[in-house]
Parts: sequence; C-alpha cells; structure tokens
Amino acid sequence: AVRNLDPAIHDAHIMSAEEFEKAALDVKSLTQRPSDQELLDLYGLYKQGKEGDCNTPYPGFFALKEKYKWDSWNKHKGMSKEEAQRKYIDFVKGLKAKYPSS
Repeated sequence: AVRNLDPAIHDAHIMSAEEFEKAALDVKSLTQRPSDQELLDLYGLYKQGKEGDCNTPYPGFFALKEKYKWDSWNKHKGMSKEEAQRKYIDFVKGLKAKYPSS
C-alpha cells in the first residue's frame, strides 16, 4: 500500500480523530437525554466512524433494540470512516446547541 506522506493530511486526520473522540465525550455531558432517534443516529455514525461498514449478523427476531441499532449502523454502509466521523462531530455540535449546558 502506498502511504500518503503529506504532513498536512496526516495532521488533519489526527485532528479529526481527536475531535471525534471529544464529541463522543461531549455527548455524555448533554443537559438533556437526546430522543431515541437522535441516539440511534449517534450510534450509527459512531460505529461507522470507528469500525466502518456493519460487520455483525442481523439480530434475532426478539432482539428489537439490537435490530434498531443494527439498522442505524448499516444505513451508513459504504461511507468512509472519516466522513462518518465528520458527520458525527457535526451532529454532536447540533445536539449541543439544542441542549445547551446550564
């Protein structure tokens, strides 16, 4: 594999990964619990940003919560980890504006 040795691109990737991890921590300090749909959206983007395409089998018939989570992750199939991380960061920024700290 050919490695990109451009330091600006390398630094931007590190910065994005750091922002992603900070956003994941920021979610835990929201003043209100996000809606179930917002939580599912967060979950799907987070998993895509960390692991890439969904790599687990579809949950069993009675595992409703797991099915919702699986669907939320799988709908981002084909999205790069970097794009998912950017979208996650932007989504968290929106939640922080919606649920401002006191």
